[in-house]
Amino acid sequence: MAILKCASRNLDLSTTQVMGILNVTPDSFSDGGSLFVKEQLSTDALLSAATEMVEQGASILDIGGESTRPNAQLVTEQQEMDRVLPALELLVKNLDVVVSIDSSNAALMTEAAKLGAGMLNDVRALERQGALAAAAATGLPVCLMHMQGTPQTMQQAPAYQSVKAEVMEYLSARAQLCEQAGIEAEKIILDPGFGFGKTLEQNLQLLQHTPAFVASGYPVLIGTSRKSMFGQLLARDVGDRLAAGLASVAYAVMHGAAIVRVHDVKETVDVVRVIEAVKGQGE
Repeated sequence: MAILKCASRNLDLSTTQVMGILNVTPDSFSDGGSLFVKEQLSTDALLSAATEMVEQGASILDIGGESTRPNAQLVTEQQEMDRVLPALELLVKNLDVVVSIDSSNAALMTEAAKLGAGMLNDVRALERQGALAAAAATGLPVCLMHMQGTPQTMQQAPAYQSVKAEVMEYLSARAQLCEQAGIEAEKIILDPGFGFGKTLEQNLQLLQHTPAFVASGYPVLIGTSRKSMFGQLLARDVGDRLAAGLASVAYAVMHGAAIVRVHDVKETVDVVRVIEAVKGQGE
């Protein structure tokens, strides 16, 4: 049984865990501003949304205070902390769930750990100054994501000789640096970074090669929920991509993904349970 220790809580990664997305930002690509009232974060709306996700089966809630959609506005370190830390404190106090921090901010990682965060999820794979040392000092599990370029440039002209090989090489190198910094191997999670500096074809190739990432030995997180890849493939607006996202979740779970990061928890949990039930039937 693969147990991931997340501060005071444990996750059993022998079955796929569902991570619910909670963006405390006004400009995220899918749900930006949905938790805001008159440009202020509504704690009632946040707690209600979080509670609903937990009741629907999410075992992890991921709080983000910086939009990383293409061409997103930059936020200061203090702005991000002012958004995330009160939200984290509220959820830790009221819900029995692992709360993950979606951030590249070293100072935020340190403070979040003090307030009870159970996981660190970084789209920049701890490359920002001080982030690797800060993450290691917390003792928390870390999720390392691949991104080509920055949110401001990543979708301008993504190019690879082999997207599978290059993403795997990058994530393996970052994982090794984490281990050298004192982060235990069993606390490192890899995320191929769907939509972060990838074309539609490259995203589909990465999803197809989920088994190769799983074979690395590290738990794999898949985040395809409502992504523009489905808009390009199916000509669907962001609010009409649920079925496509669920299809990608089913494929990822069938091939060993440890965590799926989604906006639509209830439907995703159903998919995960069906796939796990099928996988558990034996011969």
